[in-house]
Amino acid sequence: MQLKRVYEDAEKKDNFRVLVDRIWPRGVSKQEAKLDLWLKEIGPSKELRKWFGHDPDKFDEFRQKYLKELEEDTEKKRGF
Repeated sequence: MQLKRVYEDAEKKDNFRVLVDRIWPRGVSKQEAKLDLWLKEIGPSKELRKWFGHDPDKFDEFRQKYLKELEEDTEKKRGF
């Protein structure tokens, strides 16, 4: 598996491309993105994205909060 920003050009070696974000990236057409799947429902919440603000110093905490969001969402869907 390889991680890549949607703003980077798609390459043949990318294989299956998945976007995990609730918001479509600005300035990128669906044709340019060359995505196979858009999983917007599992992207980080608007509140978490805003808190993070793409600050690299916050990434470790962002990661933990995002994993917690995913876990809580899974529990809600399972009825726990």
